[in-house]
Parts: sequence; structure tokens; C-alpha cells
Amino acid sequence: MTEIKTLADRIEDLLPQTQCTKCGYAACRPYAEAVACGEANYNQCPPGGEEGVARLAALLGKPVIPLNSANGVERPRPVAVIDEQVCIGCTLCMQACPVDAIVGAPKHMHTVVAELCTGCDLCVPPCPVDCISMPPVTGEATGWDAWSQPLADAARERHNRREARLAREREAAEARVAARRSSAAATAATNAPAGNVSTPAASPASIAGNADAEAKKRAIIQAALERARKKKEELAAKGQAPLNTEQVSADVQLQIDAAEARRRRLGLTGTGAEQLADKPADEPAGNPPPSTPASTRNPR
Repeated sequence: MTEIKTLADRIEDLLPQTQCTKCGYAACRPYAEAVACGEANYNQCPPGGEEGVARLAALLGKPVIPLNSANGVERPRPVAVIDEQVCIGCTLCMQACPVDAIVGAPKHMHTVVAELCTGCDLCVPPCPVDCISMPPVTGEATGWDAWSQPLADAARERHNRREARLAREREAAEARVAARRSSAAATAATNAPAGNVSTPAASPASIAGNADAEAKKRAIIQAALERARKKKEELAAKGQAPLNTEQVSADVQLQIDAAEARRRRLGLTGTGAEQLADKPADEPAGNPPPSTPASTRNPR
């Protein structure tokens, strides 16, 4: 049977599939659909560059126009590199990568599979210790000259597989939550006639053990943040800064907010390790303040 492609399908076929969100949409497919229905212009894809605009203009029967600078600039393709000495294994970069090009495990060093990286920059903003750099790897070649159709097709396939996996994981998580609630309700109904049972107070030894564990955790994070602070100072002295801080999807922004909330729970309300150093080791972390809504933060 001959496949009948919609206009959005044909537009998507011409996009580089970096899934970088620089166009202002969550991925290449939503952008293609927005262009097809006239909600977005066809010059909003920096990775495609001037050639990408020309491809879309030819398909749509419209004139070639300059790339919209508000979405970014055409540039050599970068590849993410993780500093192993600074990485704390928080997994936020793995969660942000749209093509599953980062591998690792919680509390262990992560690494980037360079052959799979699309250079989207999305792993940079969520990193709480700024251990990811984006060096260019294509010399003077930019846009489609730094990319290829086979690479684009492979990136789209990995992105689609990732989206399907995340959907399965969400469904499984929802099913587990529903099962736990059902079990808790059944248990409460069974134990209701027995009356309330008082909970024994925690022993002093247990309280001391928890305080020691919390102090050790804060000390480990303090060391990591101190390394990150020194690296930030070195990068600032060189005039370097994180990339793609103006175009971050809502999902990635939620991950950044969650990381900041975790740091607040540990007493790290600022970005420097010196605040932690001033906090007594045996002082319990207080309740975190409400997370700042993504809409009032840097729009990225």
C-alpha cells in the first residue's frame, strides 16, 4: 500500500531531527505541524540553517528568507562532553537528552555517546554542577553541511523510541500508584475496627544516625559544588558560559526546578558551596520554599 504523507510529514522529513527545541516547539514533529497549519514560520530551525530554510521554502512554494535570529544562529555542530571529575550522577542530563545519547546510573559518572549526540544543548541547563561542555566537532561546516540525512533519520528513530519508552514508563507508574492506593484503602478498611495504634517515638541512636547520614550527604554535595564553583570561575575568566539557556522545553524546565527544590531541601538555597559551609552539619534541613513557577523564571 502506498503511504500517503501529509504536509506535516513532508515538512518533518526536511528537518534535521536534532530535537533541540530552538524552534520554540518541544520537538521537530510539533514544529512541522505548526508550520503546516501556518502557526509557525519556516525559518525557525537553526540546526537546518540557510539550506534548511531553502528546503522548506521550496516545499511550501514560498521565497527563501533569512533564518530568524530570535531562534538562534547557524553554527558548526557541537557534541556534549561530560567532565568526569565534576559529574555527581544526578541523571538530569539523561532525562533531558531527547535521543538517549547519554548513559550512566544514579550517583555514578555519566558519559555521552558522541556518535548519537545531536548537539542540541538540552543537557547543559539542567546540570546542577555545570560539568557539560559543547565543543564544535565539524570545523567550519555548519547547518546541513555539518549534518546528513542518515544522521537525521537515525536521530528521529531514537527520539521516537524514547518517547514510546517514556509513555510506557508513565503508564506503568500510574498503574503502580493506583495499585498502592487500592491496597492502602483495603488495608485501612480492614484495620478500621481495631482503633488507632500509637507510633513509638524514634530512639536517640536512630536520630543521631540520621543526622550523621544527612551531614555526610551535605559534605559530599558541598565538595561537588565547590568543584563546580571553581570551574565556573575558570569559565567566566575565559568568557565562556552555558549554551541554549534561552530555549528550554517545559519538561526540561520542570527538571531544573526539581533539582533546585532538592538543593533547597538540603539547605543549598544558593548556587555556591559557601552557603553550605556556613550551615551547621547537624542542622536539619527545613521545609523548602515553594518552587518558583517556570513562567516567572528565565524563559529559556
